[in-house]
Amino acid sequence: MFQYPLATGQGYPRDTLLKMCEEVPTIRAIKDWCGNVPQHEMHIRALQSLPRPVNVLSTHSAWLFSSLVLGCNGLLSGSGSVIADLQSALFQAVKNNDLAEARRINDRIYPLAKVFYAEPWADMHNRMKEALVLLGRLPRAVVRPPLVKISRAEIDRIRAALVEAGMLSEKAARDAA
Repeated sequence: MFQYPLATGQGYPRDTLLKMCEEVPTIRAIKDWCGNVPQHEMHIRALQSLPRPVNVLSTHSAWLFSSLVLGCNGLLSGSGSVIADLQSALFQAVKNNDLAEARRINDRIYPLAKVFYAEPWADMHNRMKEALVLLGRLPRAVVRPPLVKISRAEIDRIRAALVEAGMLSEKAARDAA
């Protein structure tokens, strides 16, 4: 199941979620993008403690550290196309209750989350594609209408975030510029 923010009119209220999980035995997890910390915590507590537990998988990539600390059993993240190794390490550190290591990893993720999930949100995947180009993983960042290619200034911010995260060396950043 995919949980959207309630304010969109596409999210499921708590009682509906619980009824669906109770009555549909094939529901094993929800991809939680409710966008609301107290509601997200309620999902984790209520769904993962059902007689037939339903895993809560976070897609709150802009605040993944906080989401995982609440107790999600996994994550599904668009930025995983760029930082899957960091996300996996963060998940493991949180699961191992190694908060110091989790904070260290989150400090690397933070500049990227900040740049990827900046307004307008509609450009988040365009930004990730540009990051993949800068890292040499994609030959070019193809954008389909109605979206448009992001600006050179924004690409420069992505480059700086990759350097800050330790994913791109200063020299490689200068060479790519």
